[in-house]
Amino acid sequence: MDRGSAGGISMRDFDRIMAEKVPFVGDMGVVTESLANGVARLRLPFNPRYIRPGNVVCGPAIFALADIALYAVAWMVAPVADHAVTSEITVHFLSGAKPGDLIAEASILKAGKRLLVAQCDIRSAVDDALCAHVIGTYAMPPAGTAG
Repeated sequence: MDRGSAGGISMRDFDRIMAEKVPFVGDMGVVTESLANGVARLRLPFNPRYIRPGNVVCGPAIFALADIALYAVAWMVAPVADHAVTSEITVHFLSGAKPGDLIAEASILKAGKRLLVAQCDIRSAVDDALCAHVIGTYAMPPAGTAG
């Protein structure tokens, strides 16, 4: 597996794994923009199906983007993270996201042997407004777990 310059998974490998093992990510059109130094940056391209009454992006689309970004940082610290699962996630919706692309930037707060705690900010690419702040915990696979 191709590793990134900071020891994490490469964008190419992450995108391939998502396409093979989590095709829902591809269905949403999520684009990996960068994976480096413990930070994942992903983009959710605008889709009019994500708009809810009030002309803002719906919460489920924001939640899904955040969870995918948190999964990306899990892959950055674990050689095989496909068995990693979300054990807790809290989304603080801060402002309505205007119709347009959304940007997720996730980073690791603490990586332990069994749990990884990370945060993710979701911003509107339209006006750079902070739309949501997310804290999540991933249960990590035991050492030696194969995908």
